[in-house]
This record gives sequence, C-alpha cells and structure tokens, in this order.
Amino acid sequence: MLSTMTLPTLLVANRGEIACRVLRAAKKLGLPNVAVYSEADKDAPHVKQADKAVFIGPPRAAESYLRGQALIDAAHQTGATLLHPGYGFLSENAEFASLCRSSGIQFVGPPSEVITLMGDKEEARRAAMRAGVPVLPGSSKLPVDDPQAIEAAGQATGFPLLVKASAGGGGIGMRVVQSADQLLAAVEATSGMALKAFGDGAVYLERMVQRARHVEIQVFGFGDGSAVHLFERDCSLQRRHQKVIEEAPAPVIPDALRSAMAAAAVQLAESCSYAGAGTVEFLYYAAAGEFFFLEMNTRIQVEHPVTEMISGVDLVACQLRLAMGADLSEELSQARIKASGHSVEARVYAENPAKNFIPSPGPLTTLQLPEMENVRYETGYEQGSRVTPFYDPMILKVVAHGPNRDAAIDLLDKALSEMRIEGIATNVAYLRAILASPGFRAAEVHTNYLAQAHAQLLE
Repeated sequence: MLSTMTLPTLLVANRGEIACRVLRAAKKLGLPNVAVYSEADKDAPHVKQADKAVFIGPPRAAESYLRGQALIDAAHQTGATLLHPGYGFLSENAEFASLCRSSGIQFVGPPSEVITLMGDKEEARRAAMRAGVPVLPGSSKLPVDDPQAIEAAGQATGFPLLVKASAGGGGIGMRVVQSADQLLAAVEATSGMALKAFGDGAVYLERMVQRARHVEIQVFGFGDGSAVHLFERDCSLQRRHQKVIEEAPAPVIPDALRSAMAAAAVQLAESCSYAGAGTVEFLYYAAAGEFFFLEMNTRIQVEHPVTEMISGVDLVACQLRLAMGADLSEELSQARIKASGHSVEARVYAENPAKNFIPSPGPLTTLQLPEMENVRYETGYEQGSRVTPFYDPMILKVVAHGPNRDAAIDLLDKALSEMRIEGIATNVAYLRAILASPGFRAAEVHTNYLAQAHAQLLE
C-alpha cells in the first residue's frame, strides 16, 4: 500500500470484468476509486465495488463508455486525477489520452503519440522494421477507390492474403482473400466495416501464413527508453479472429526462437520509449522456424492473467504505480522476472455454439464458481445479473495454473465442469471439447484450428 499522503483518486473508465480487475488492484494499493456506468449497468458488480459511481449515459456504448468528455466530467466531478481505460472502448484512443492530459488527468498507459504510432498499422509496421523486427510482406494503405492499384498491391503481396483495417485491432473486419478475383470485394467490405467501427476506412494487405500460431510477448516499458518482457502467451485458438483459449508460456517453441521473439518485442518497446504494459503480437510459422510482427496493443490485454499466474507480477498494479511516478526498474528488472509452471485461460461467453454462436443475453439465474486452489475467476457479473445485448457477451474468464501444461489443462477442465451457469446458453461445453481435443493436448494448434475442427468440437 502506498502512502496515504500522496494517493490520487482513480477513475476506471470501463465496465465488466476489467473494471472489477482494475478496482481490485486499486484497493490493493489503497487508492480511492470511482466507477462509471451506463443505464444497463446500474446494478453491475463494478458499480457496487467502487467507492463512488457516476452515471454516464444510455446503454449503448457510443452514448456512454465511448463519450470521452463524459468520462473527463466524471473525473472532475469526483476529484479523480488518475484514469485507467481498461481494454476496448477508449483504451487505445490517442485523442482520449491527449484529452486526459490536457484536462489534468493522468492516463494510465503510454503517451498519446505512442498510441497513435501503434494504432496506425502501416506506421507500426515501419516502426517494427526500423527496430529490426521481422514483418510479413504487405502493402501500404490502399487507395480504396483505385481498383488497379489494389490489384497491383495484391499481386505484390501474394495470395492468400489478409485485408486488414489500418486503424483497427482485435480482428474486426479482417478478411481472408484466397485469389485475385476476391480482392476488390474484400477491400470494399473491410473498408466499410472499418469506417463504422473506427471512423477510419483505411485498409492494407498482409501476406497470410498458413497454419501459423499467434504468439504474443508481454512487455512493460518504463517510459525512458528501457523495457522488459514477461514471457510469451500462445493465443492461437481463435474463432473469427477472436481469442478463445490462451496459455503461457507458449508450448513447443525452440528456446532460441523464444528468446529472439522476446528480444524483438523489447527492442520495439524501447525504440518508442514505451510506458506501461503492452503486448507485441507475432505470427509464428513453426514449419520454417520464423516469426513476423503483427501489431502492438498499447493497453492491458484480456488474457493478461495467464502472464500474472506464471510470473507472480500484478501487471495492473504496476500500471497504476508507474502512472503515479513510481520507479519500478529494479523490481521489474529482467533478471528478477521469473516464470513458474504453466497457466491456461478460457473465455466463457453467453452464446449458443449449436446456433452458430449467436449471443444469448438474459438473466444469470445461477452463477456458482467452485473455489479451487490455483484457479482464478475474472468476471463482471454475479448471480442475478443480466447479460445485456449492448456489450461483448463474455461472462467470465477462468484461469488455471499448474506445475506443467497437462496439470493446468486438467485443472481448468475441472473448474469448467463444476461451475454452474443457468438462465442463458453458454460455450462451456465447447470449451471443454477444445481442451479434450487431441490437437490441443498435443499443442498442434494454429489460428485456423477451431475452424477446421468445428464439426468435431460441436459433437
């Protein structure tokens, strides 16, 4: 706990499980704290857990959690001078980070200039190349109204390829293009979705690596040109480019390549004087023993608990402490950061896998989570809560830690089997099918694994 003489009030500019997670870290540090909530979240656990709570608008995110000025007003109203954005919403919005700074509020994250750099995927690729980090062949931003230029960029990149939103993340709008005759329609569709989601319709092309794994490095920068890594996570199990199960450390990667990937991530973080927790994402092509830069996320990740479980480092508390001016360089020196055991996380969603994973909003008439040693739950719900259609349908994350990978998987499966969630459909049975699948058990997975095993998993 910090000295009460210097404690600022923290405003948590988010909702759900990440708001509860940040509030837990704030209480651990003794920070006075404030939650914000929309009409849909007036009875949510994060509202009850905070010292104070401020209403910010109607249920839709565009009218509440995405209104930067409403969040600033809530901070001023409560005397909060520290703001944690969580993930999603405005967490990677450079204009909001800049607005916080100009409003006398410390944004928990890197400076707006770094968010801008890494938020523009073309500029991020250039930054990676300048830092000596390998990148996939790809294009610059495409002139979406010039078919000939688009077709030329496609031929130069090579097929199959991905059309990606330049301002986006999280796989939103990403499209696979197998051949040239599909390219123009994919560019038009991705650009339209990017414009709606991010207010920026710019897109670019990137070579698609078949049967690649998605491996990301957790970095922490000190804002002075130095940074460390806290090992890697394997996030290859994805459905529609959204992660489903994550684990740390990543299995079956040669130690030399593992070290090279971590070193590349630290080089990139140091090259932009990164401050706080961030994630550098790579595609790992095991058949060739190569890895390529994908993007850098300038925020805490959904899957950060698996890193915390193997390292013993409270990443969110470190974010807050760094933002308050603490010198963490000694306690977070690379030599002192150690990994122990293995951790696996599963995301439990209110959705119906048998009906094409359609969201399943409704009341959680039962939500009972078994207490188990080395099992951690992260949730923004409680029994009696209602999952609304306004936000992401994730109910909770279940995180297990064991002395080795098999033990961690077995423990996670046991926790999933013993929890009780009633009132809505969930993907729990689907998650357990993944954990039991031979390919996952053998760590022979890739980013298309779930799509290829879809029928068997639903059985």
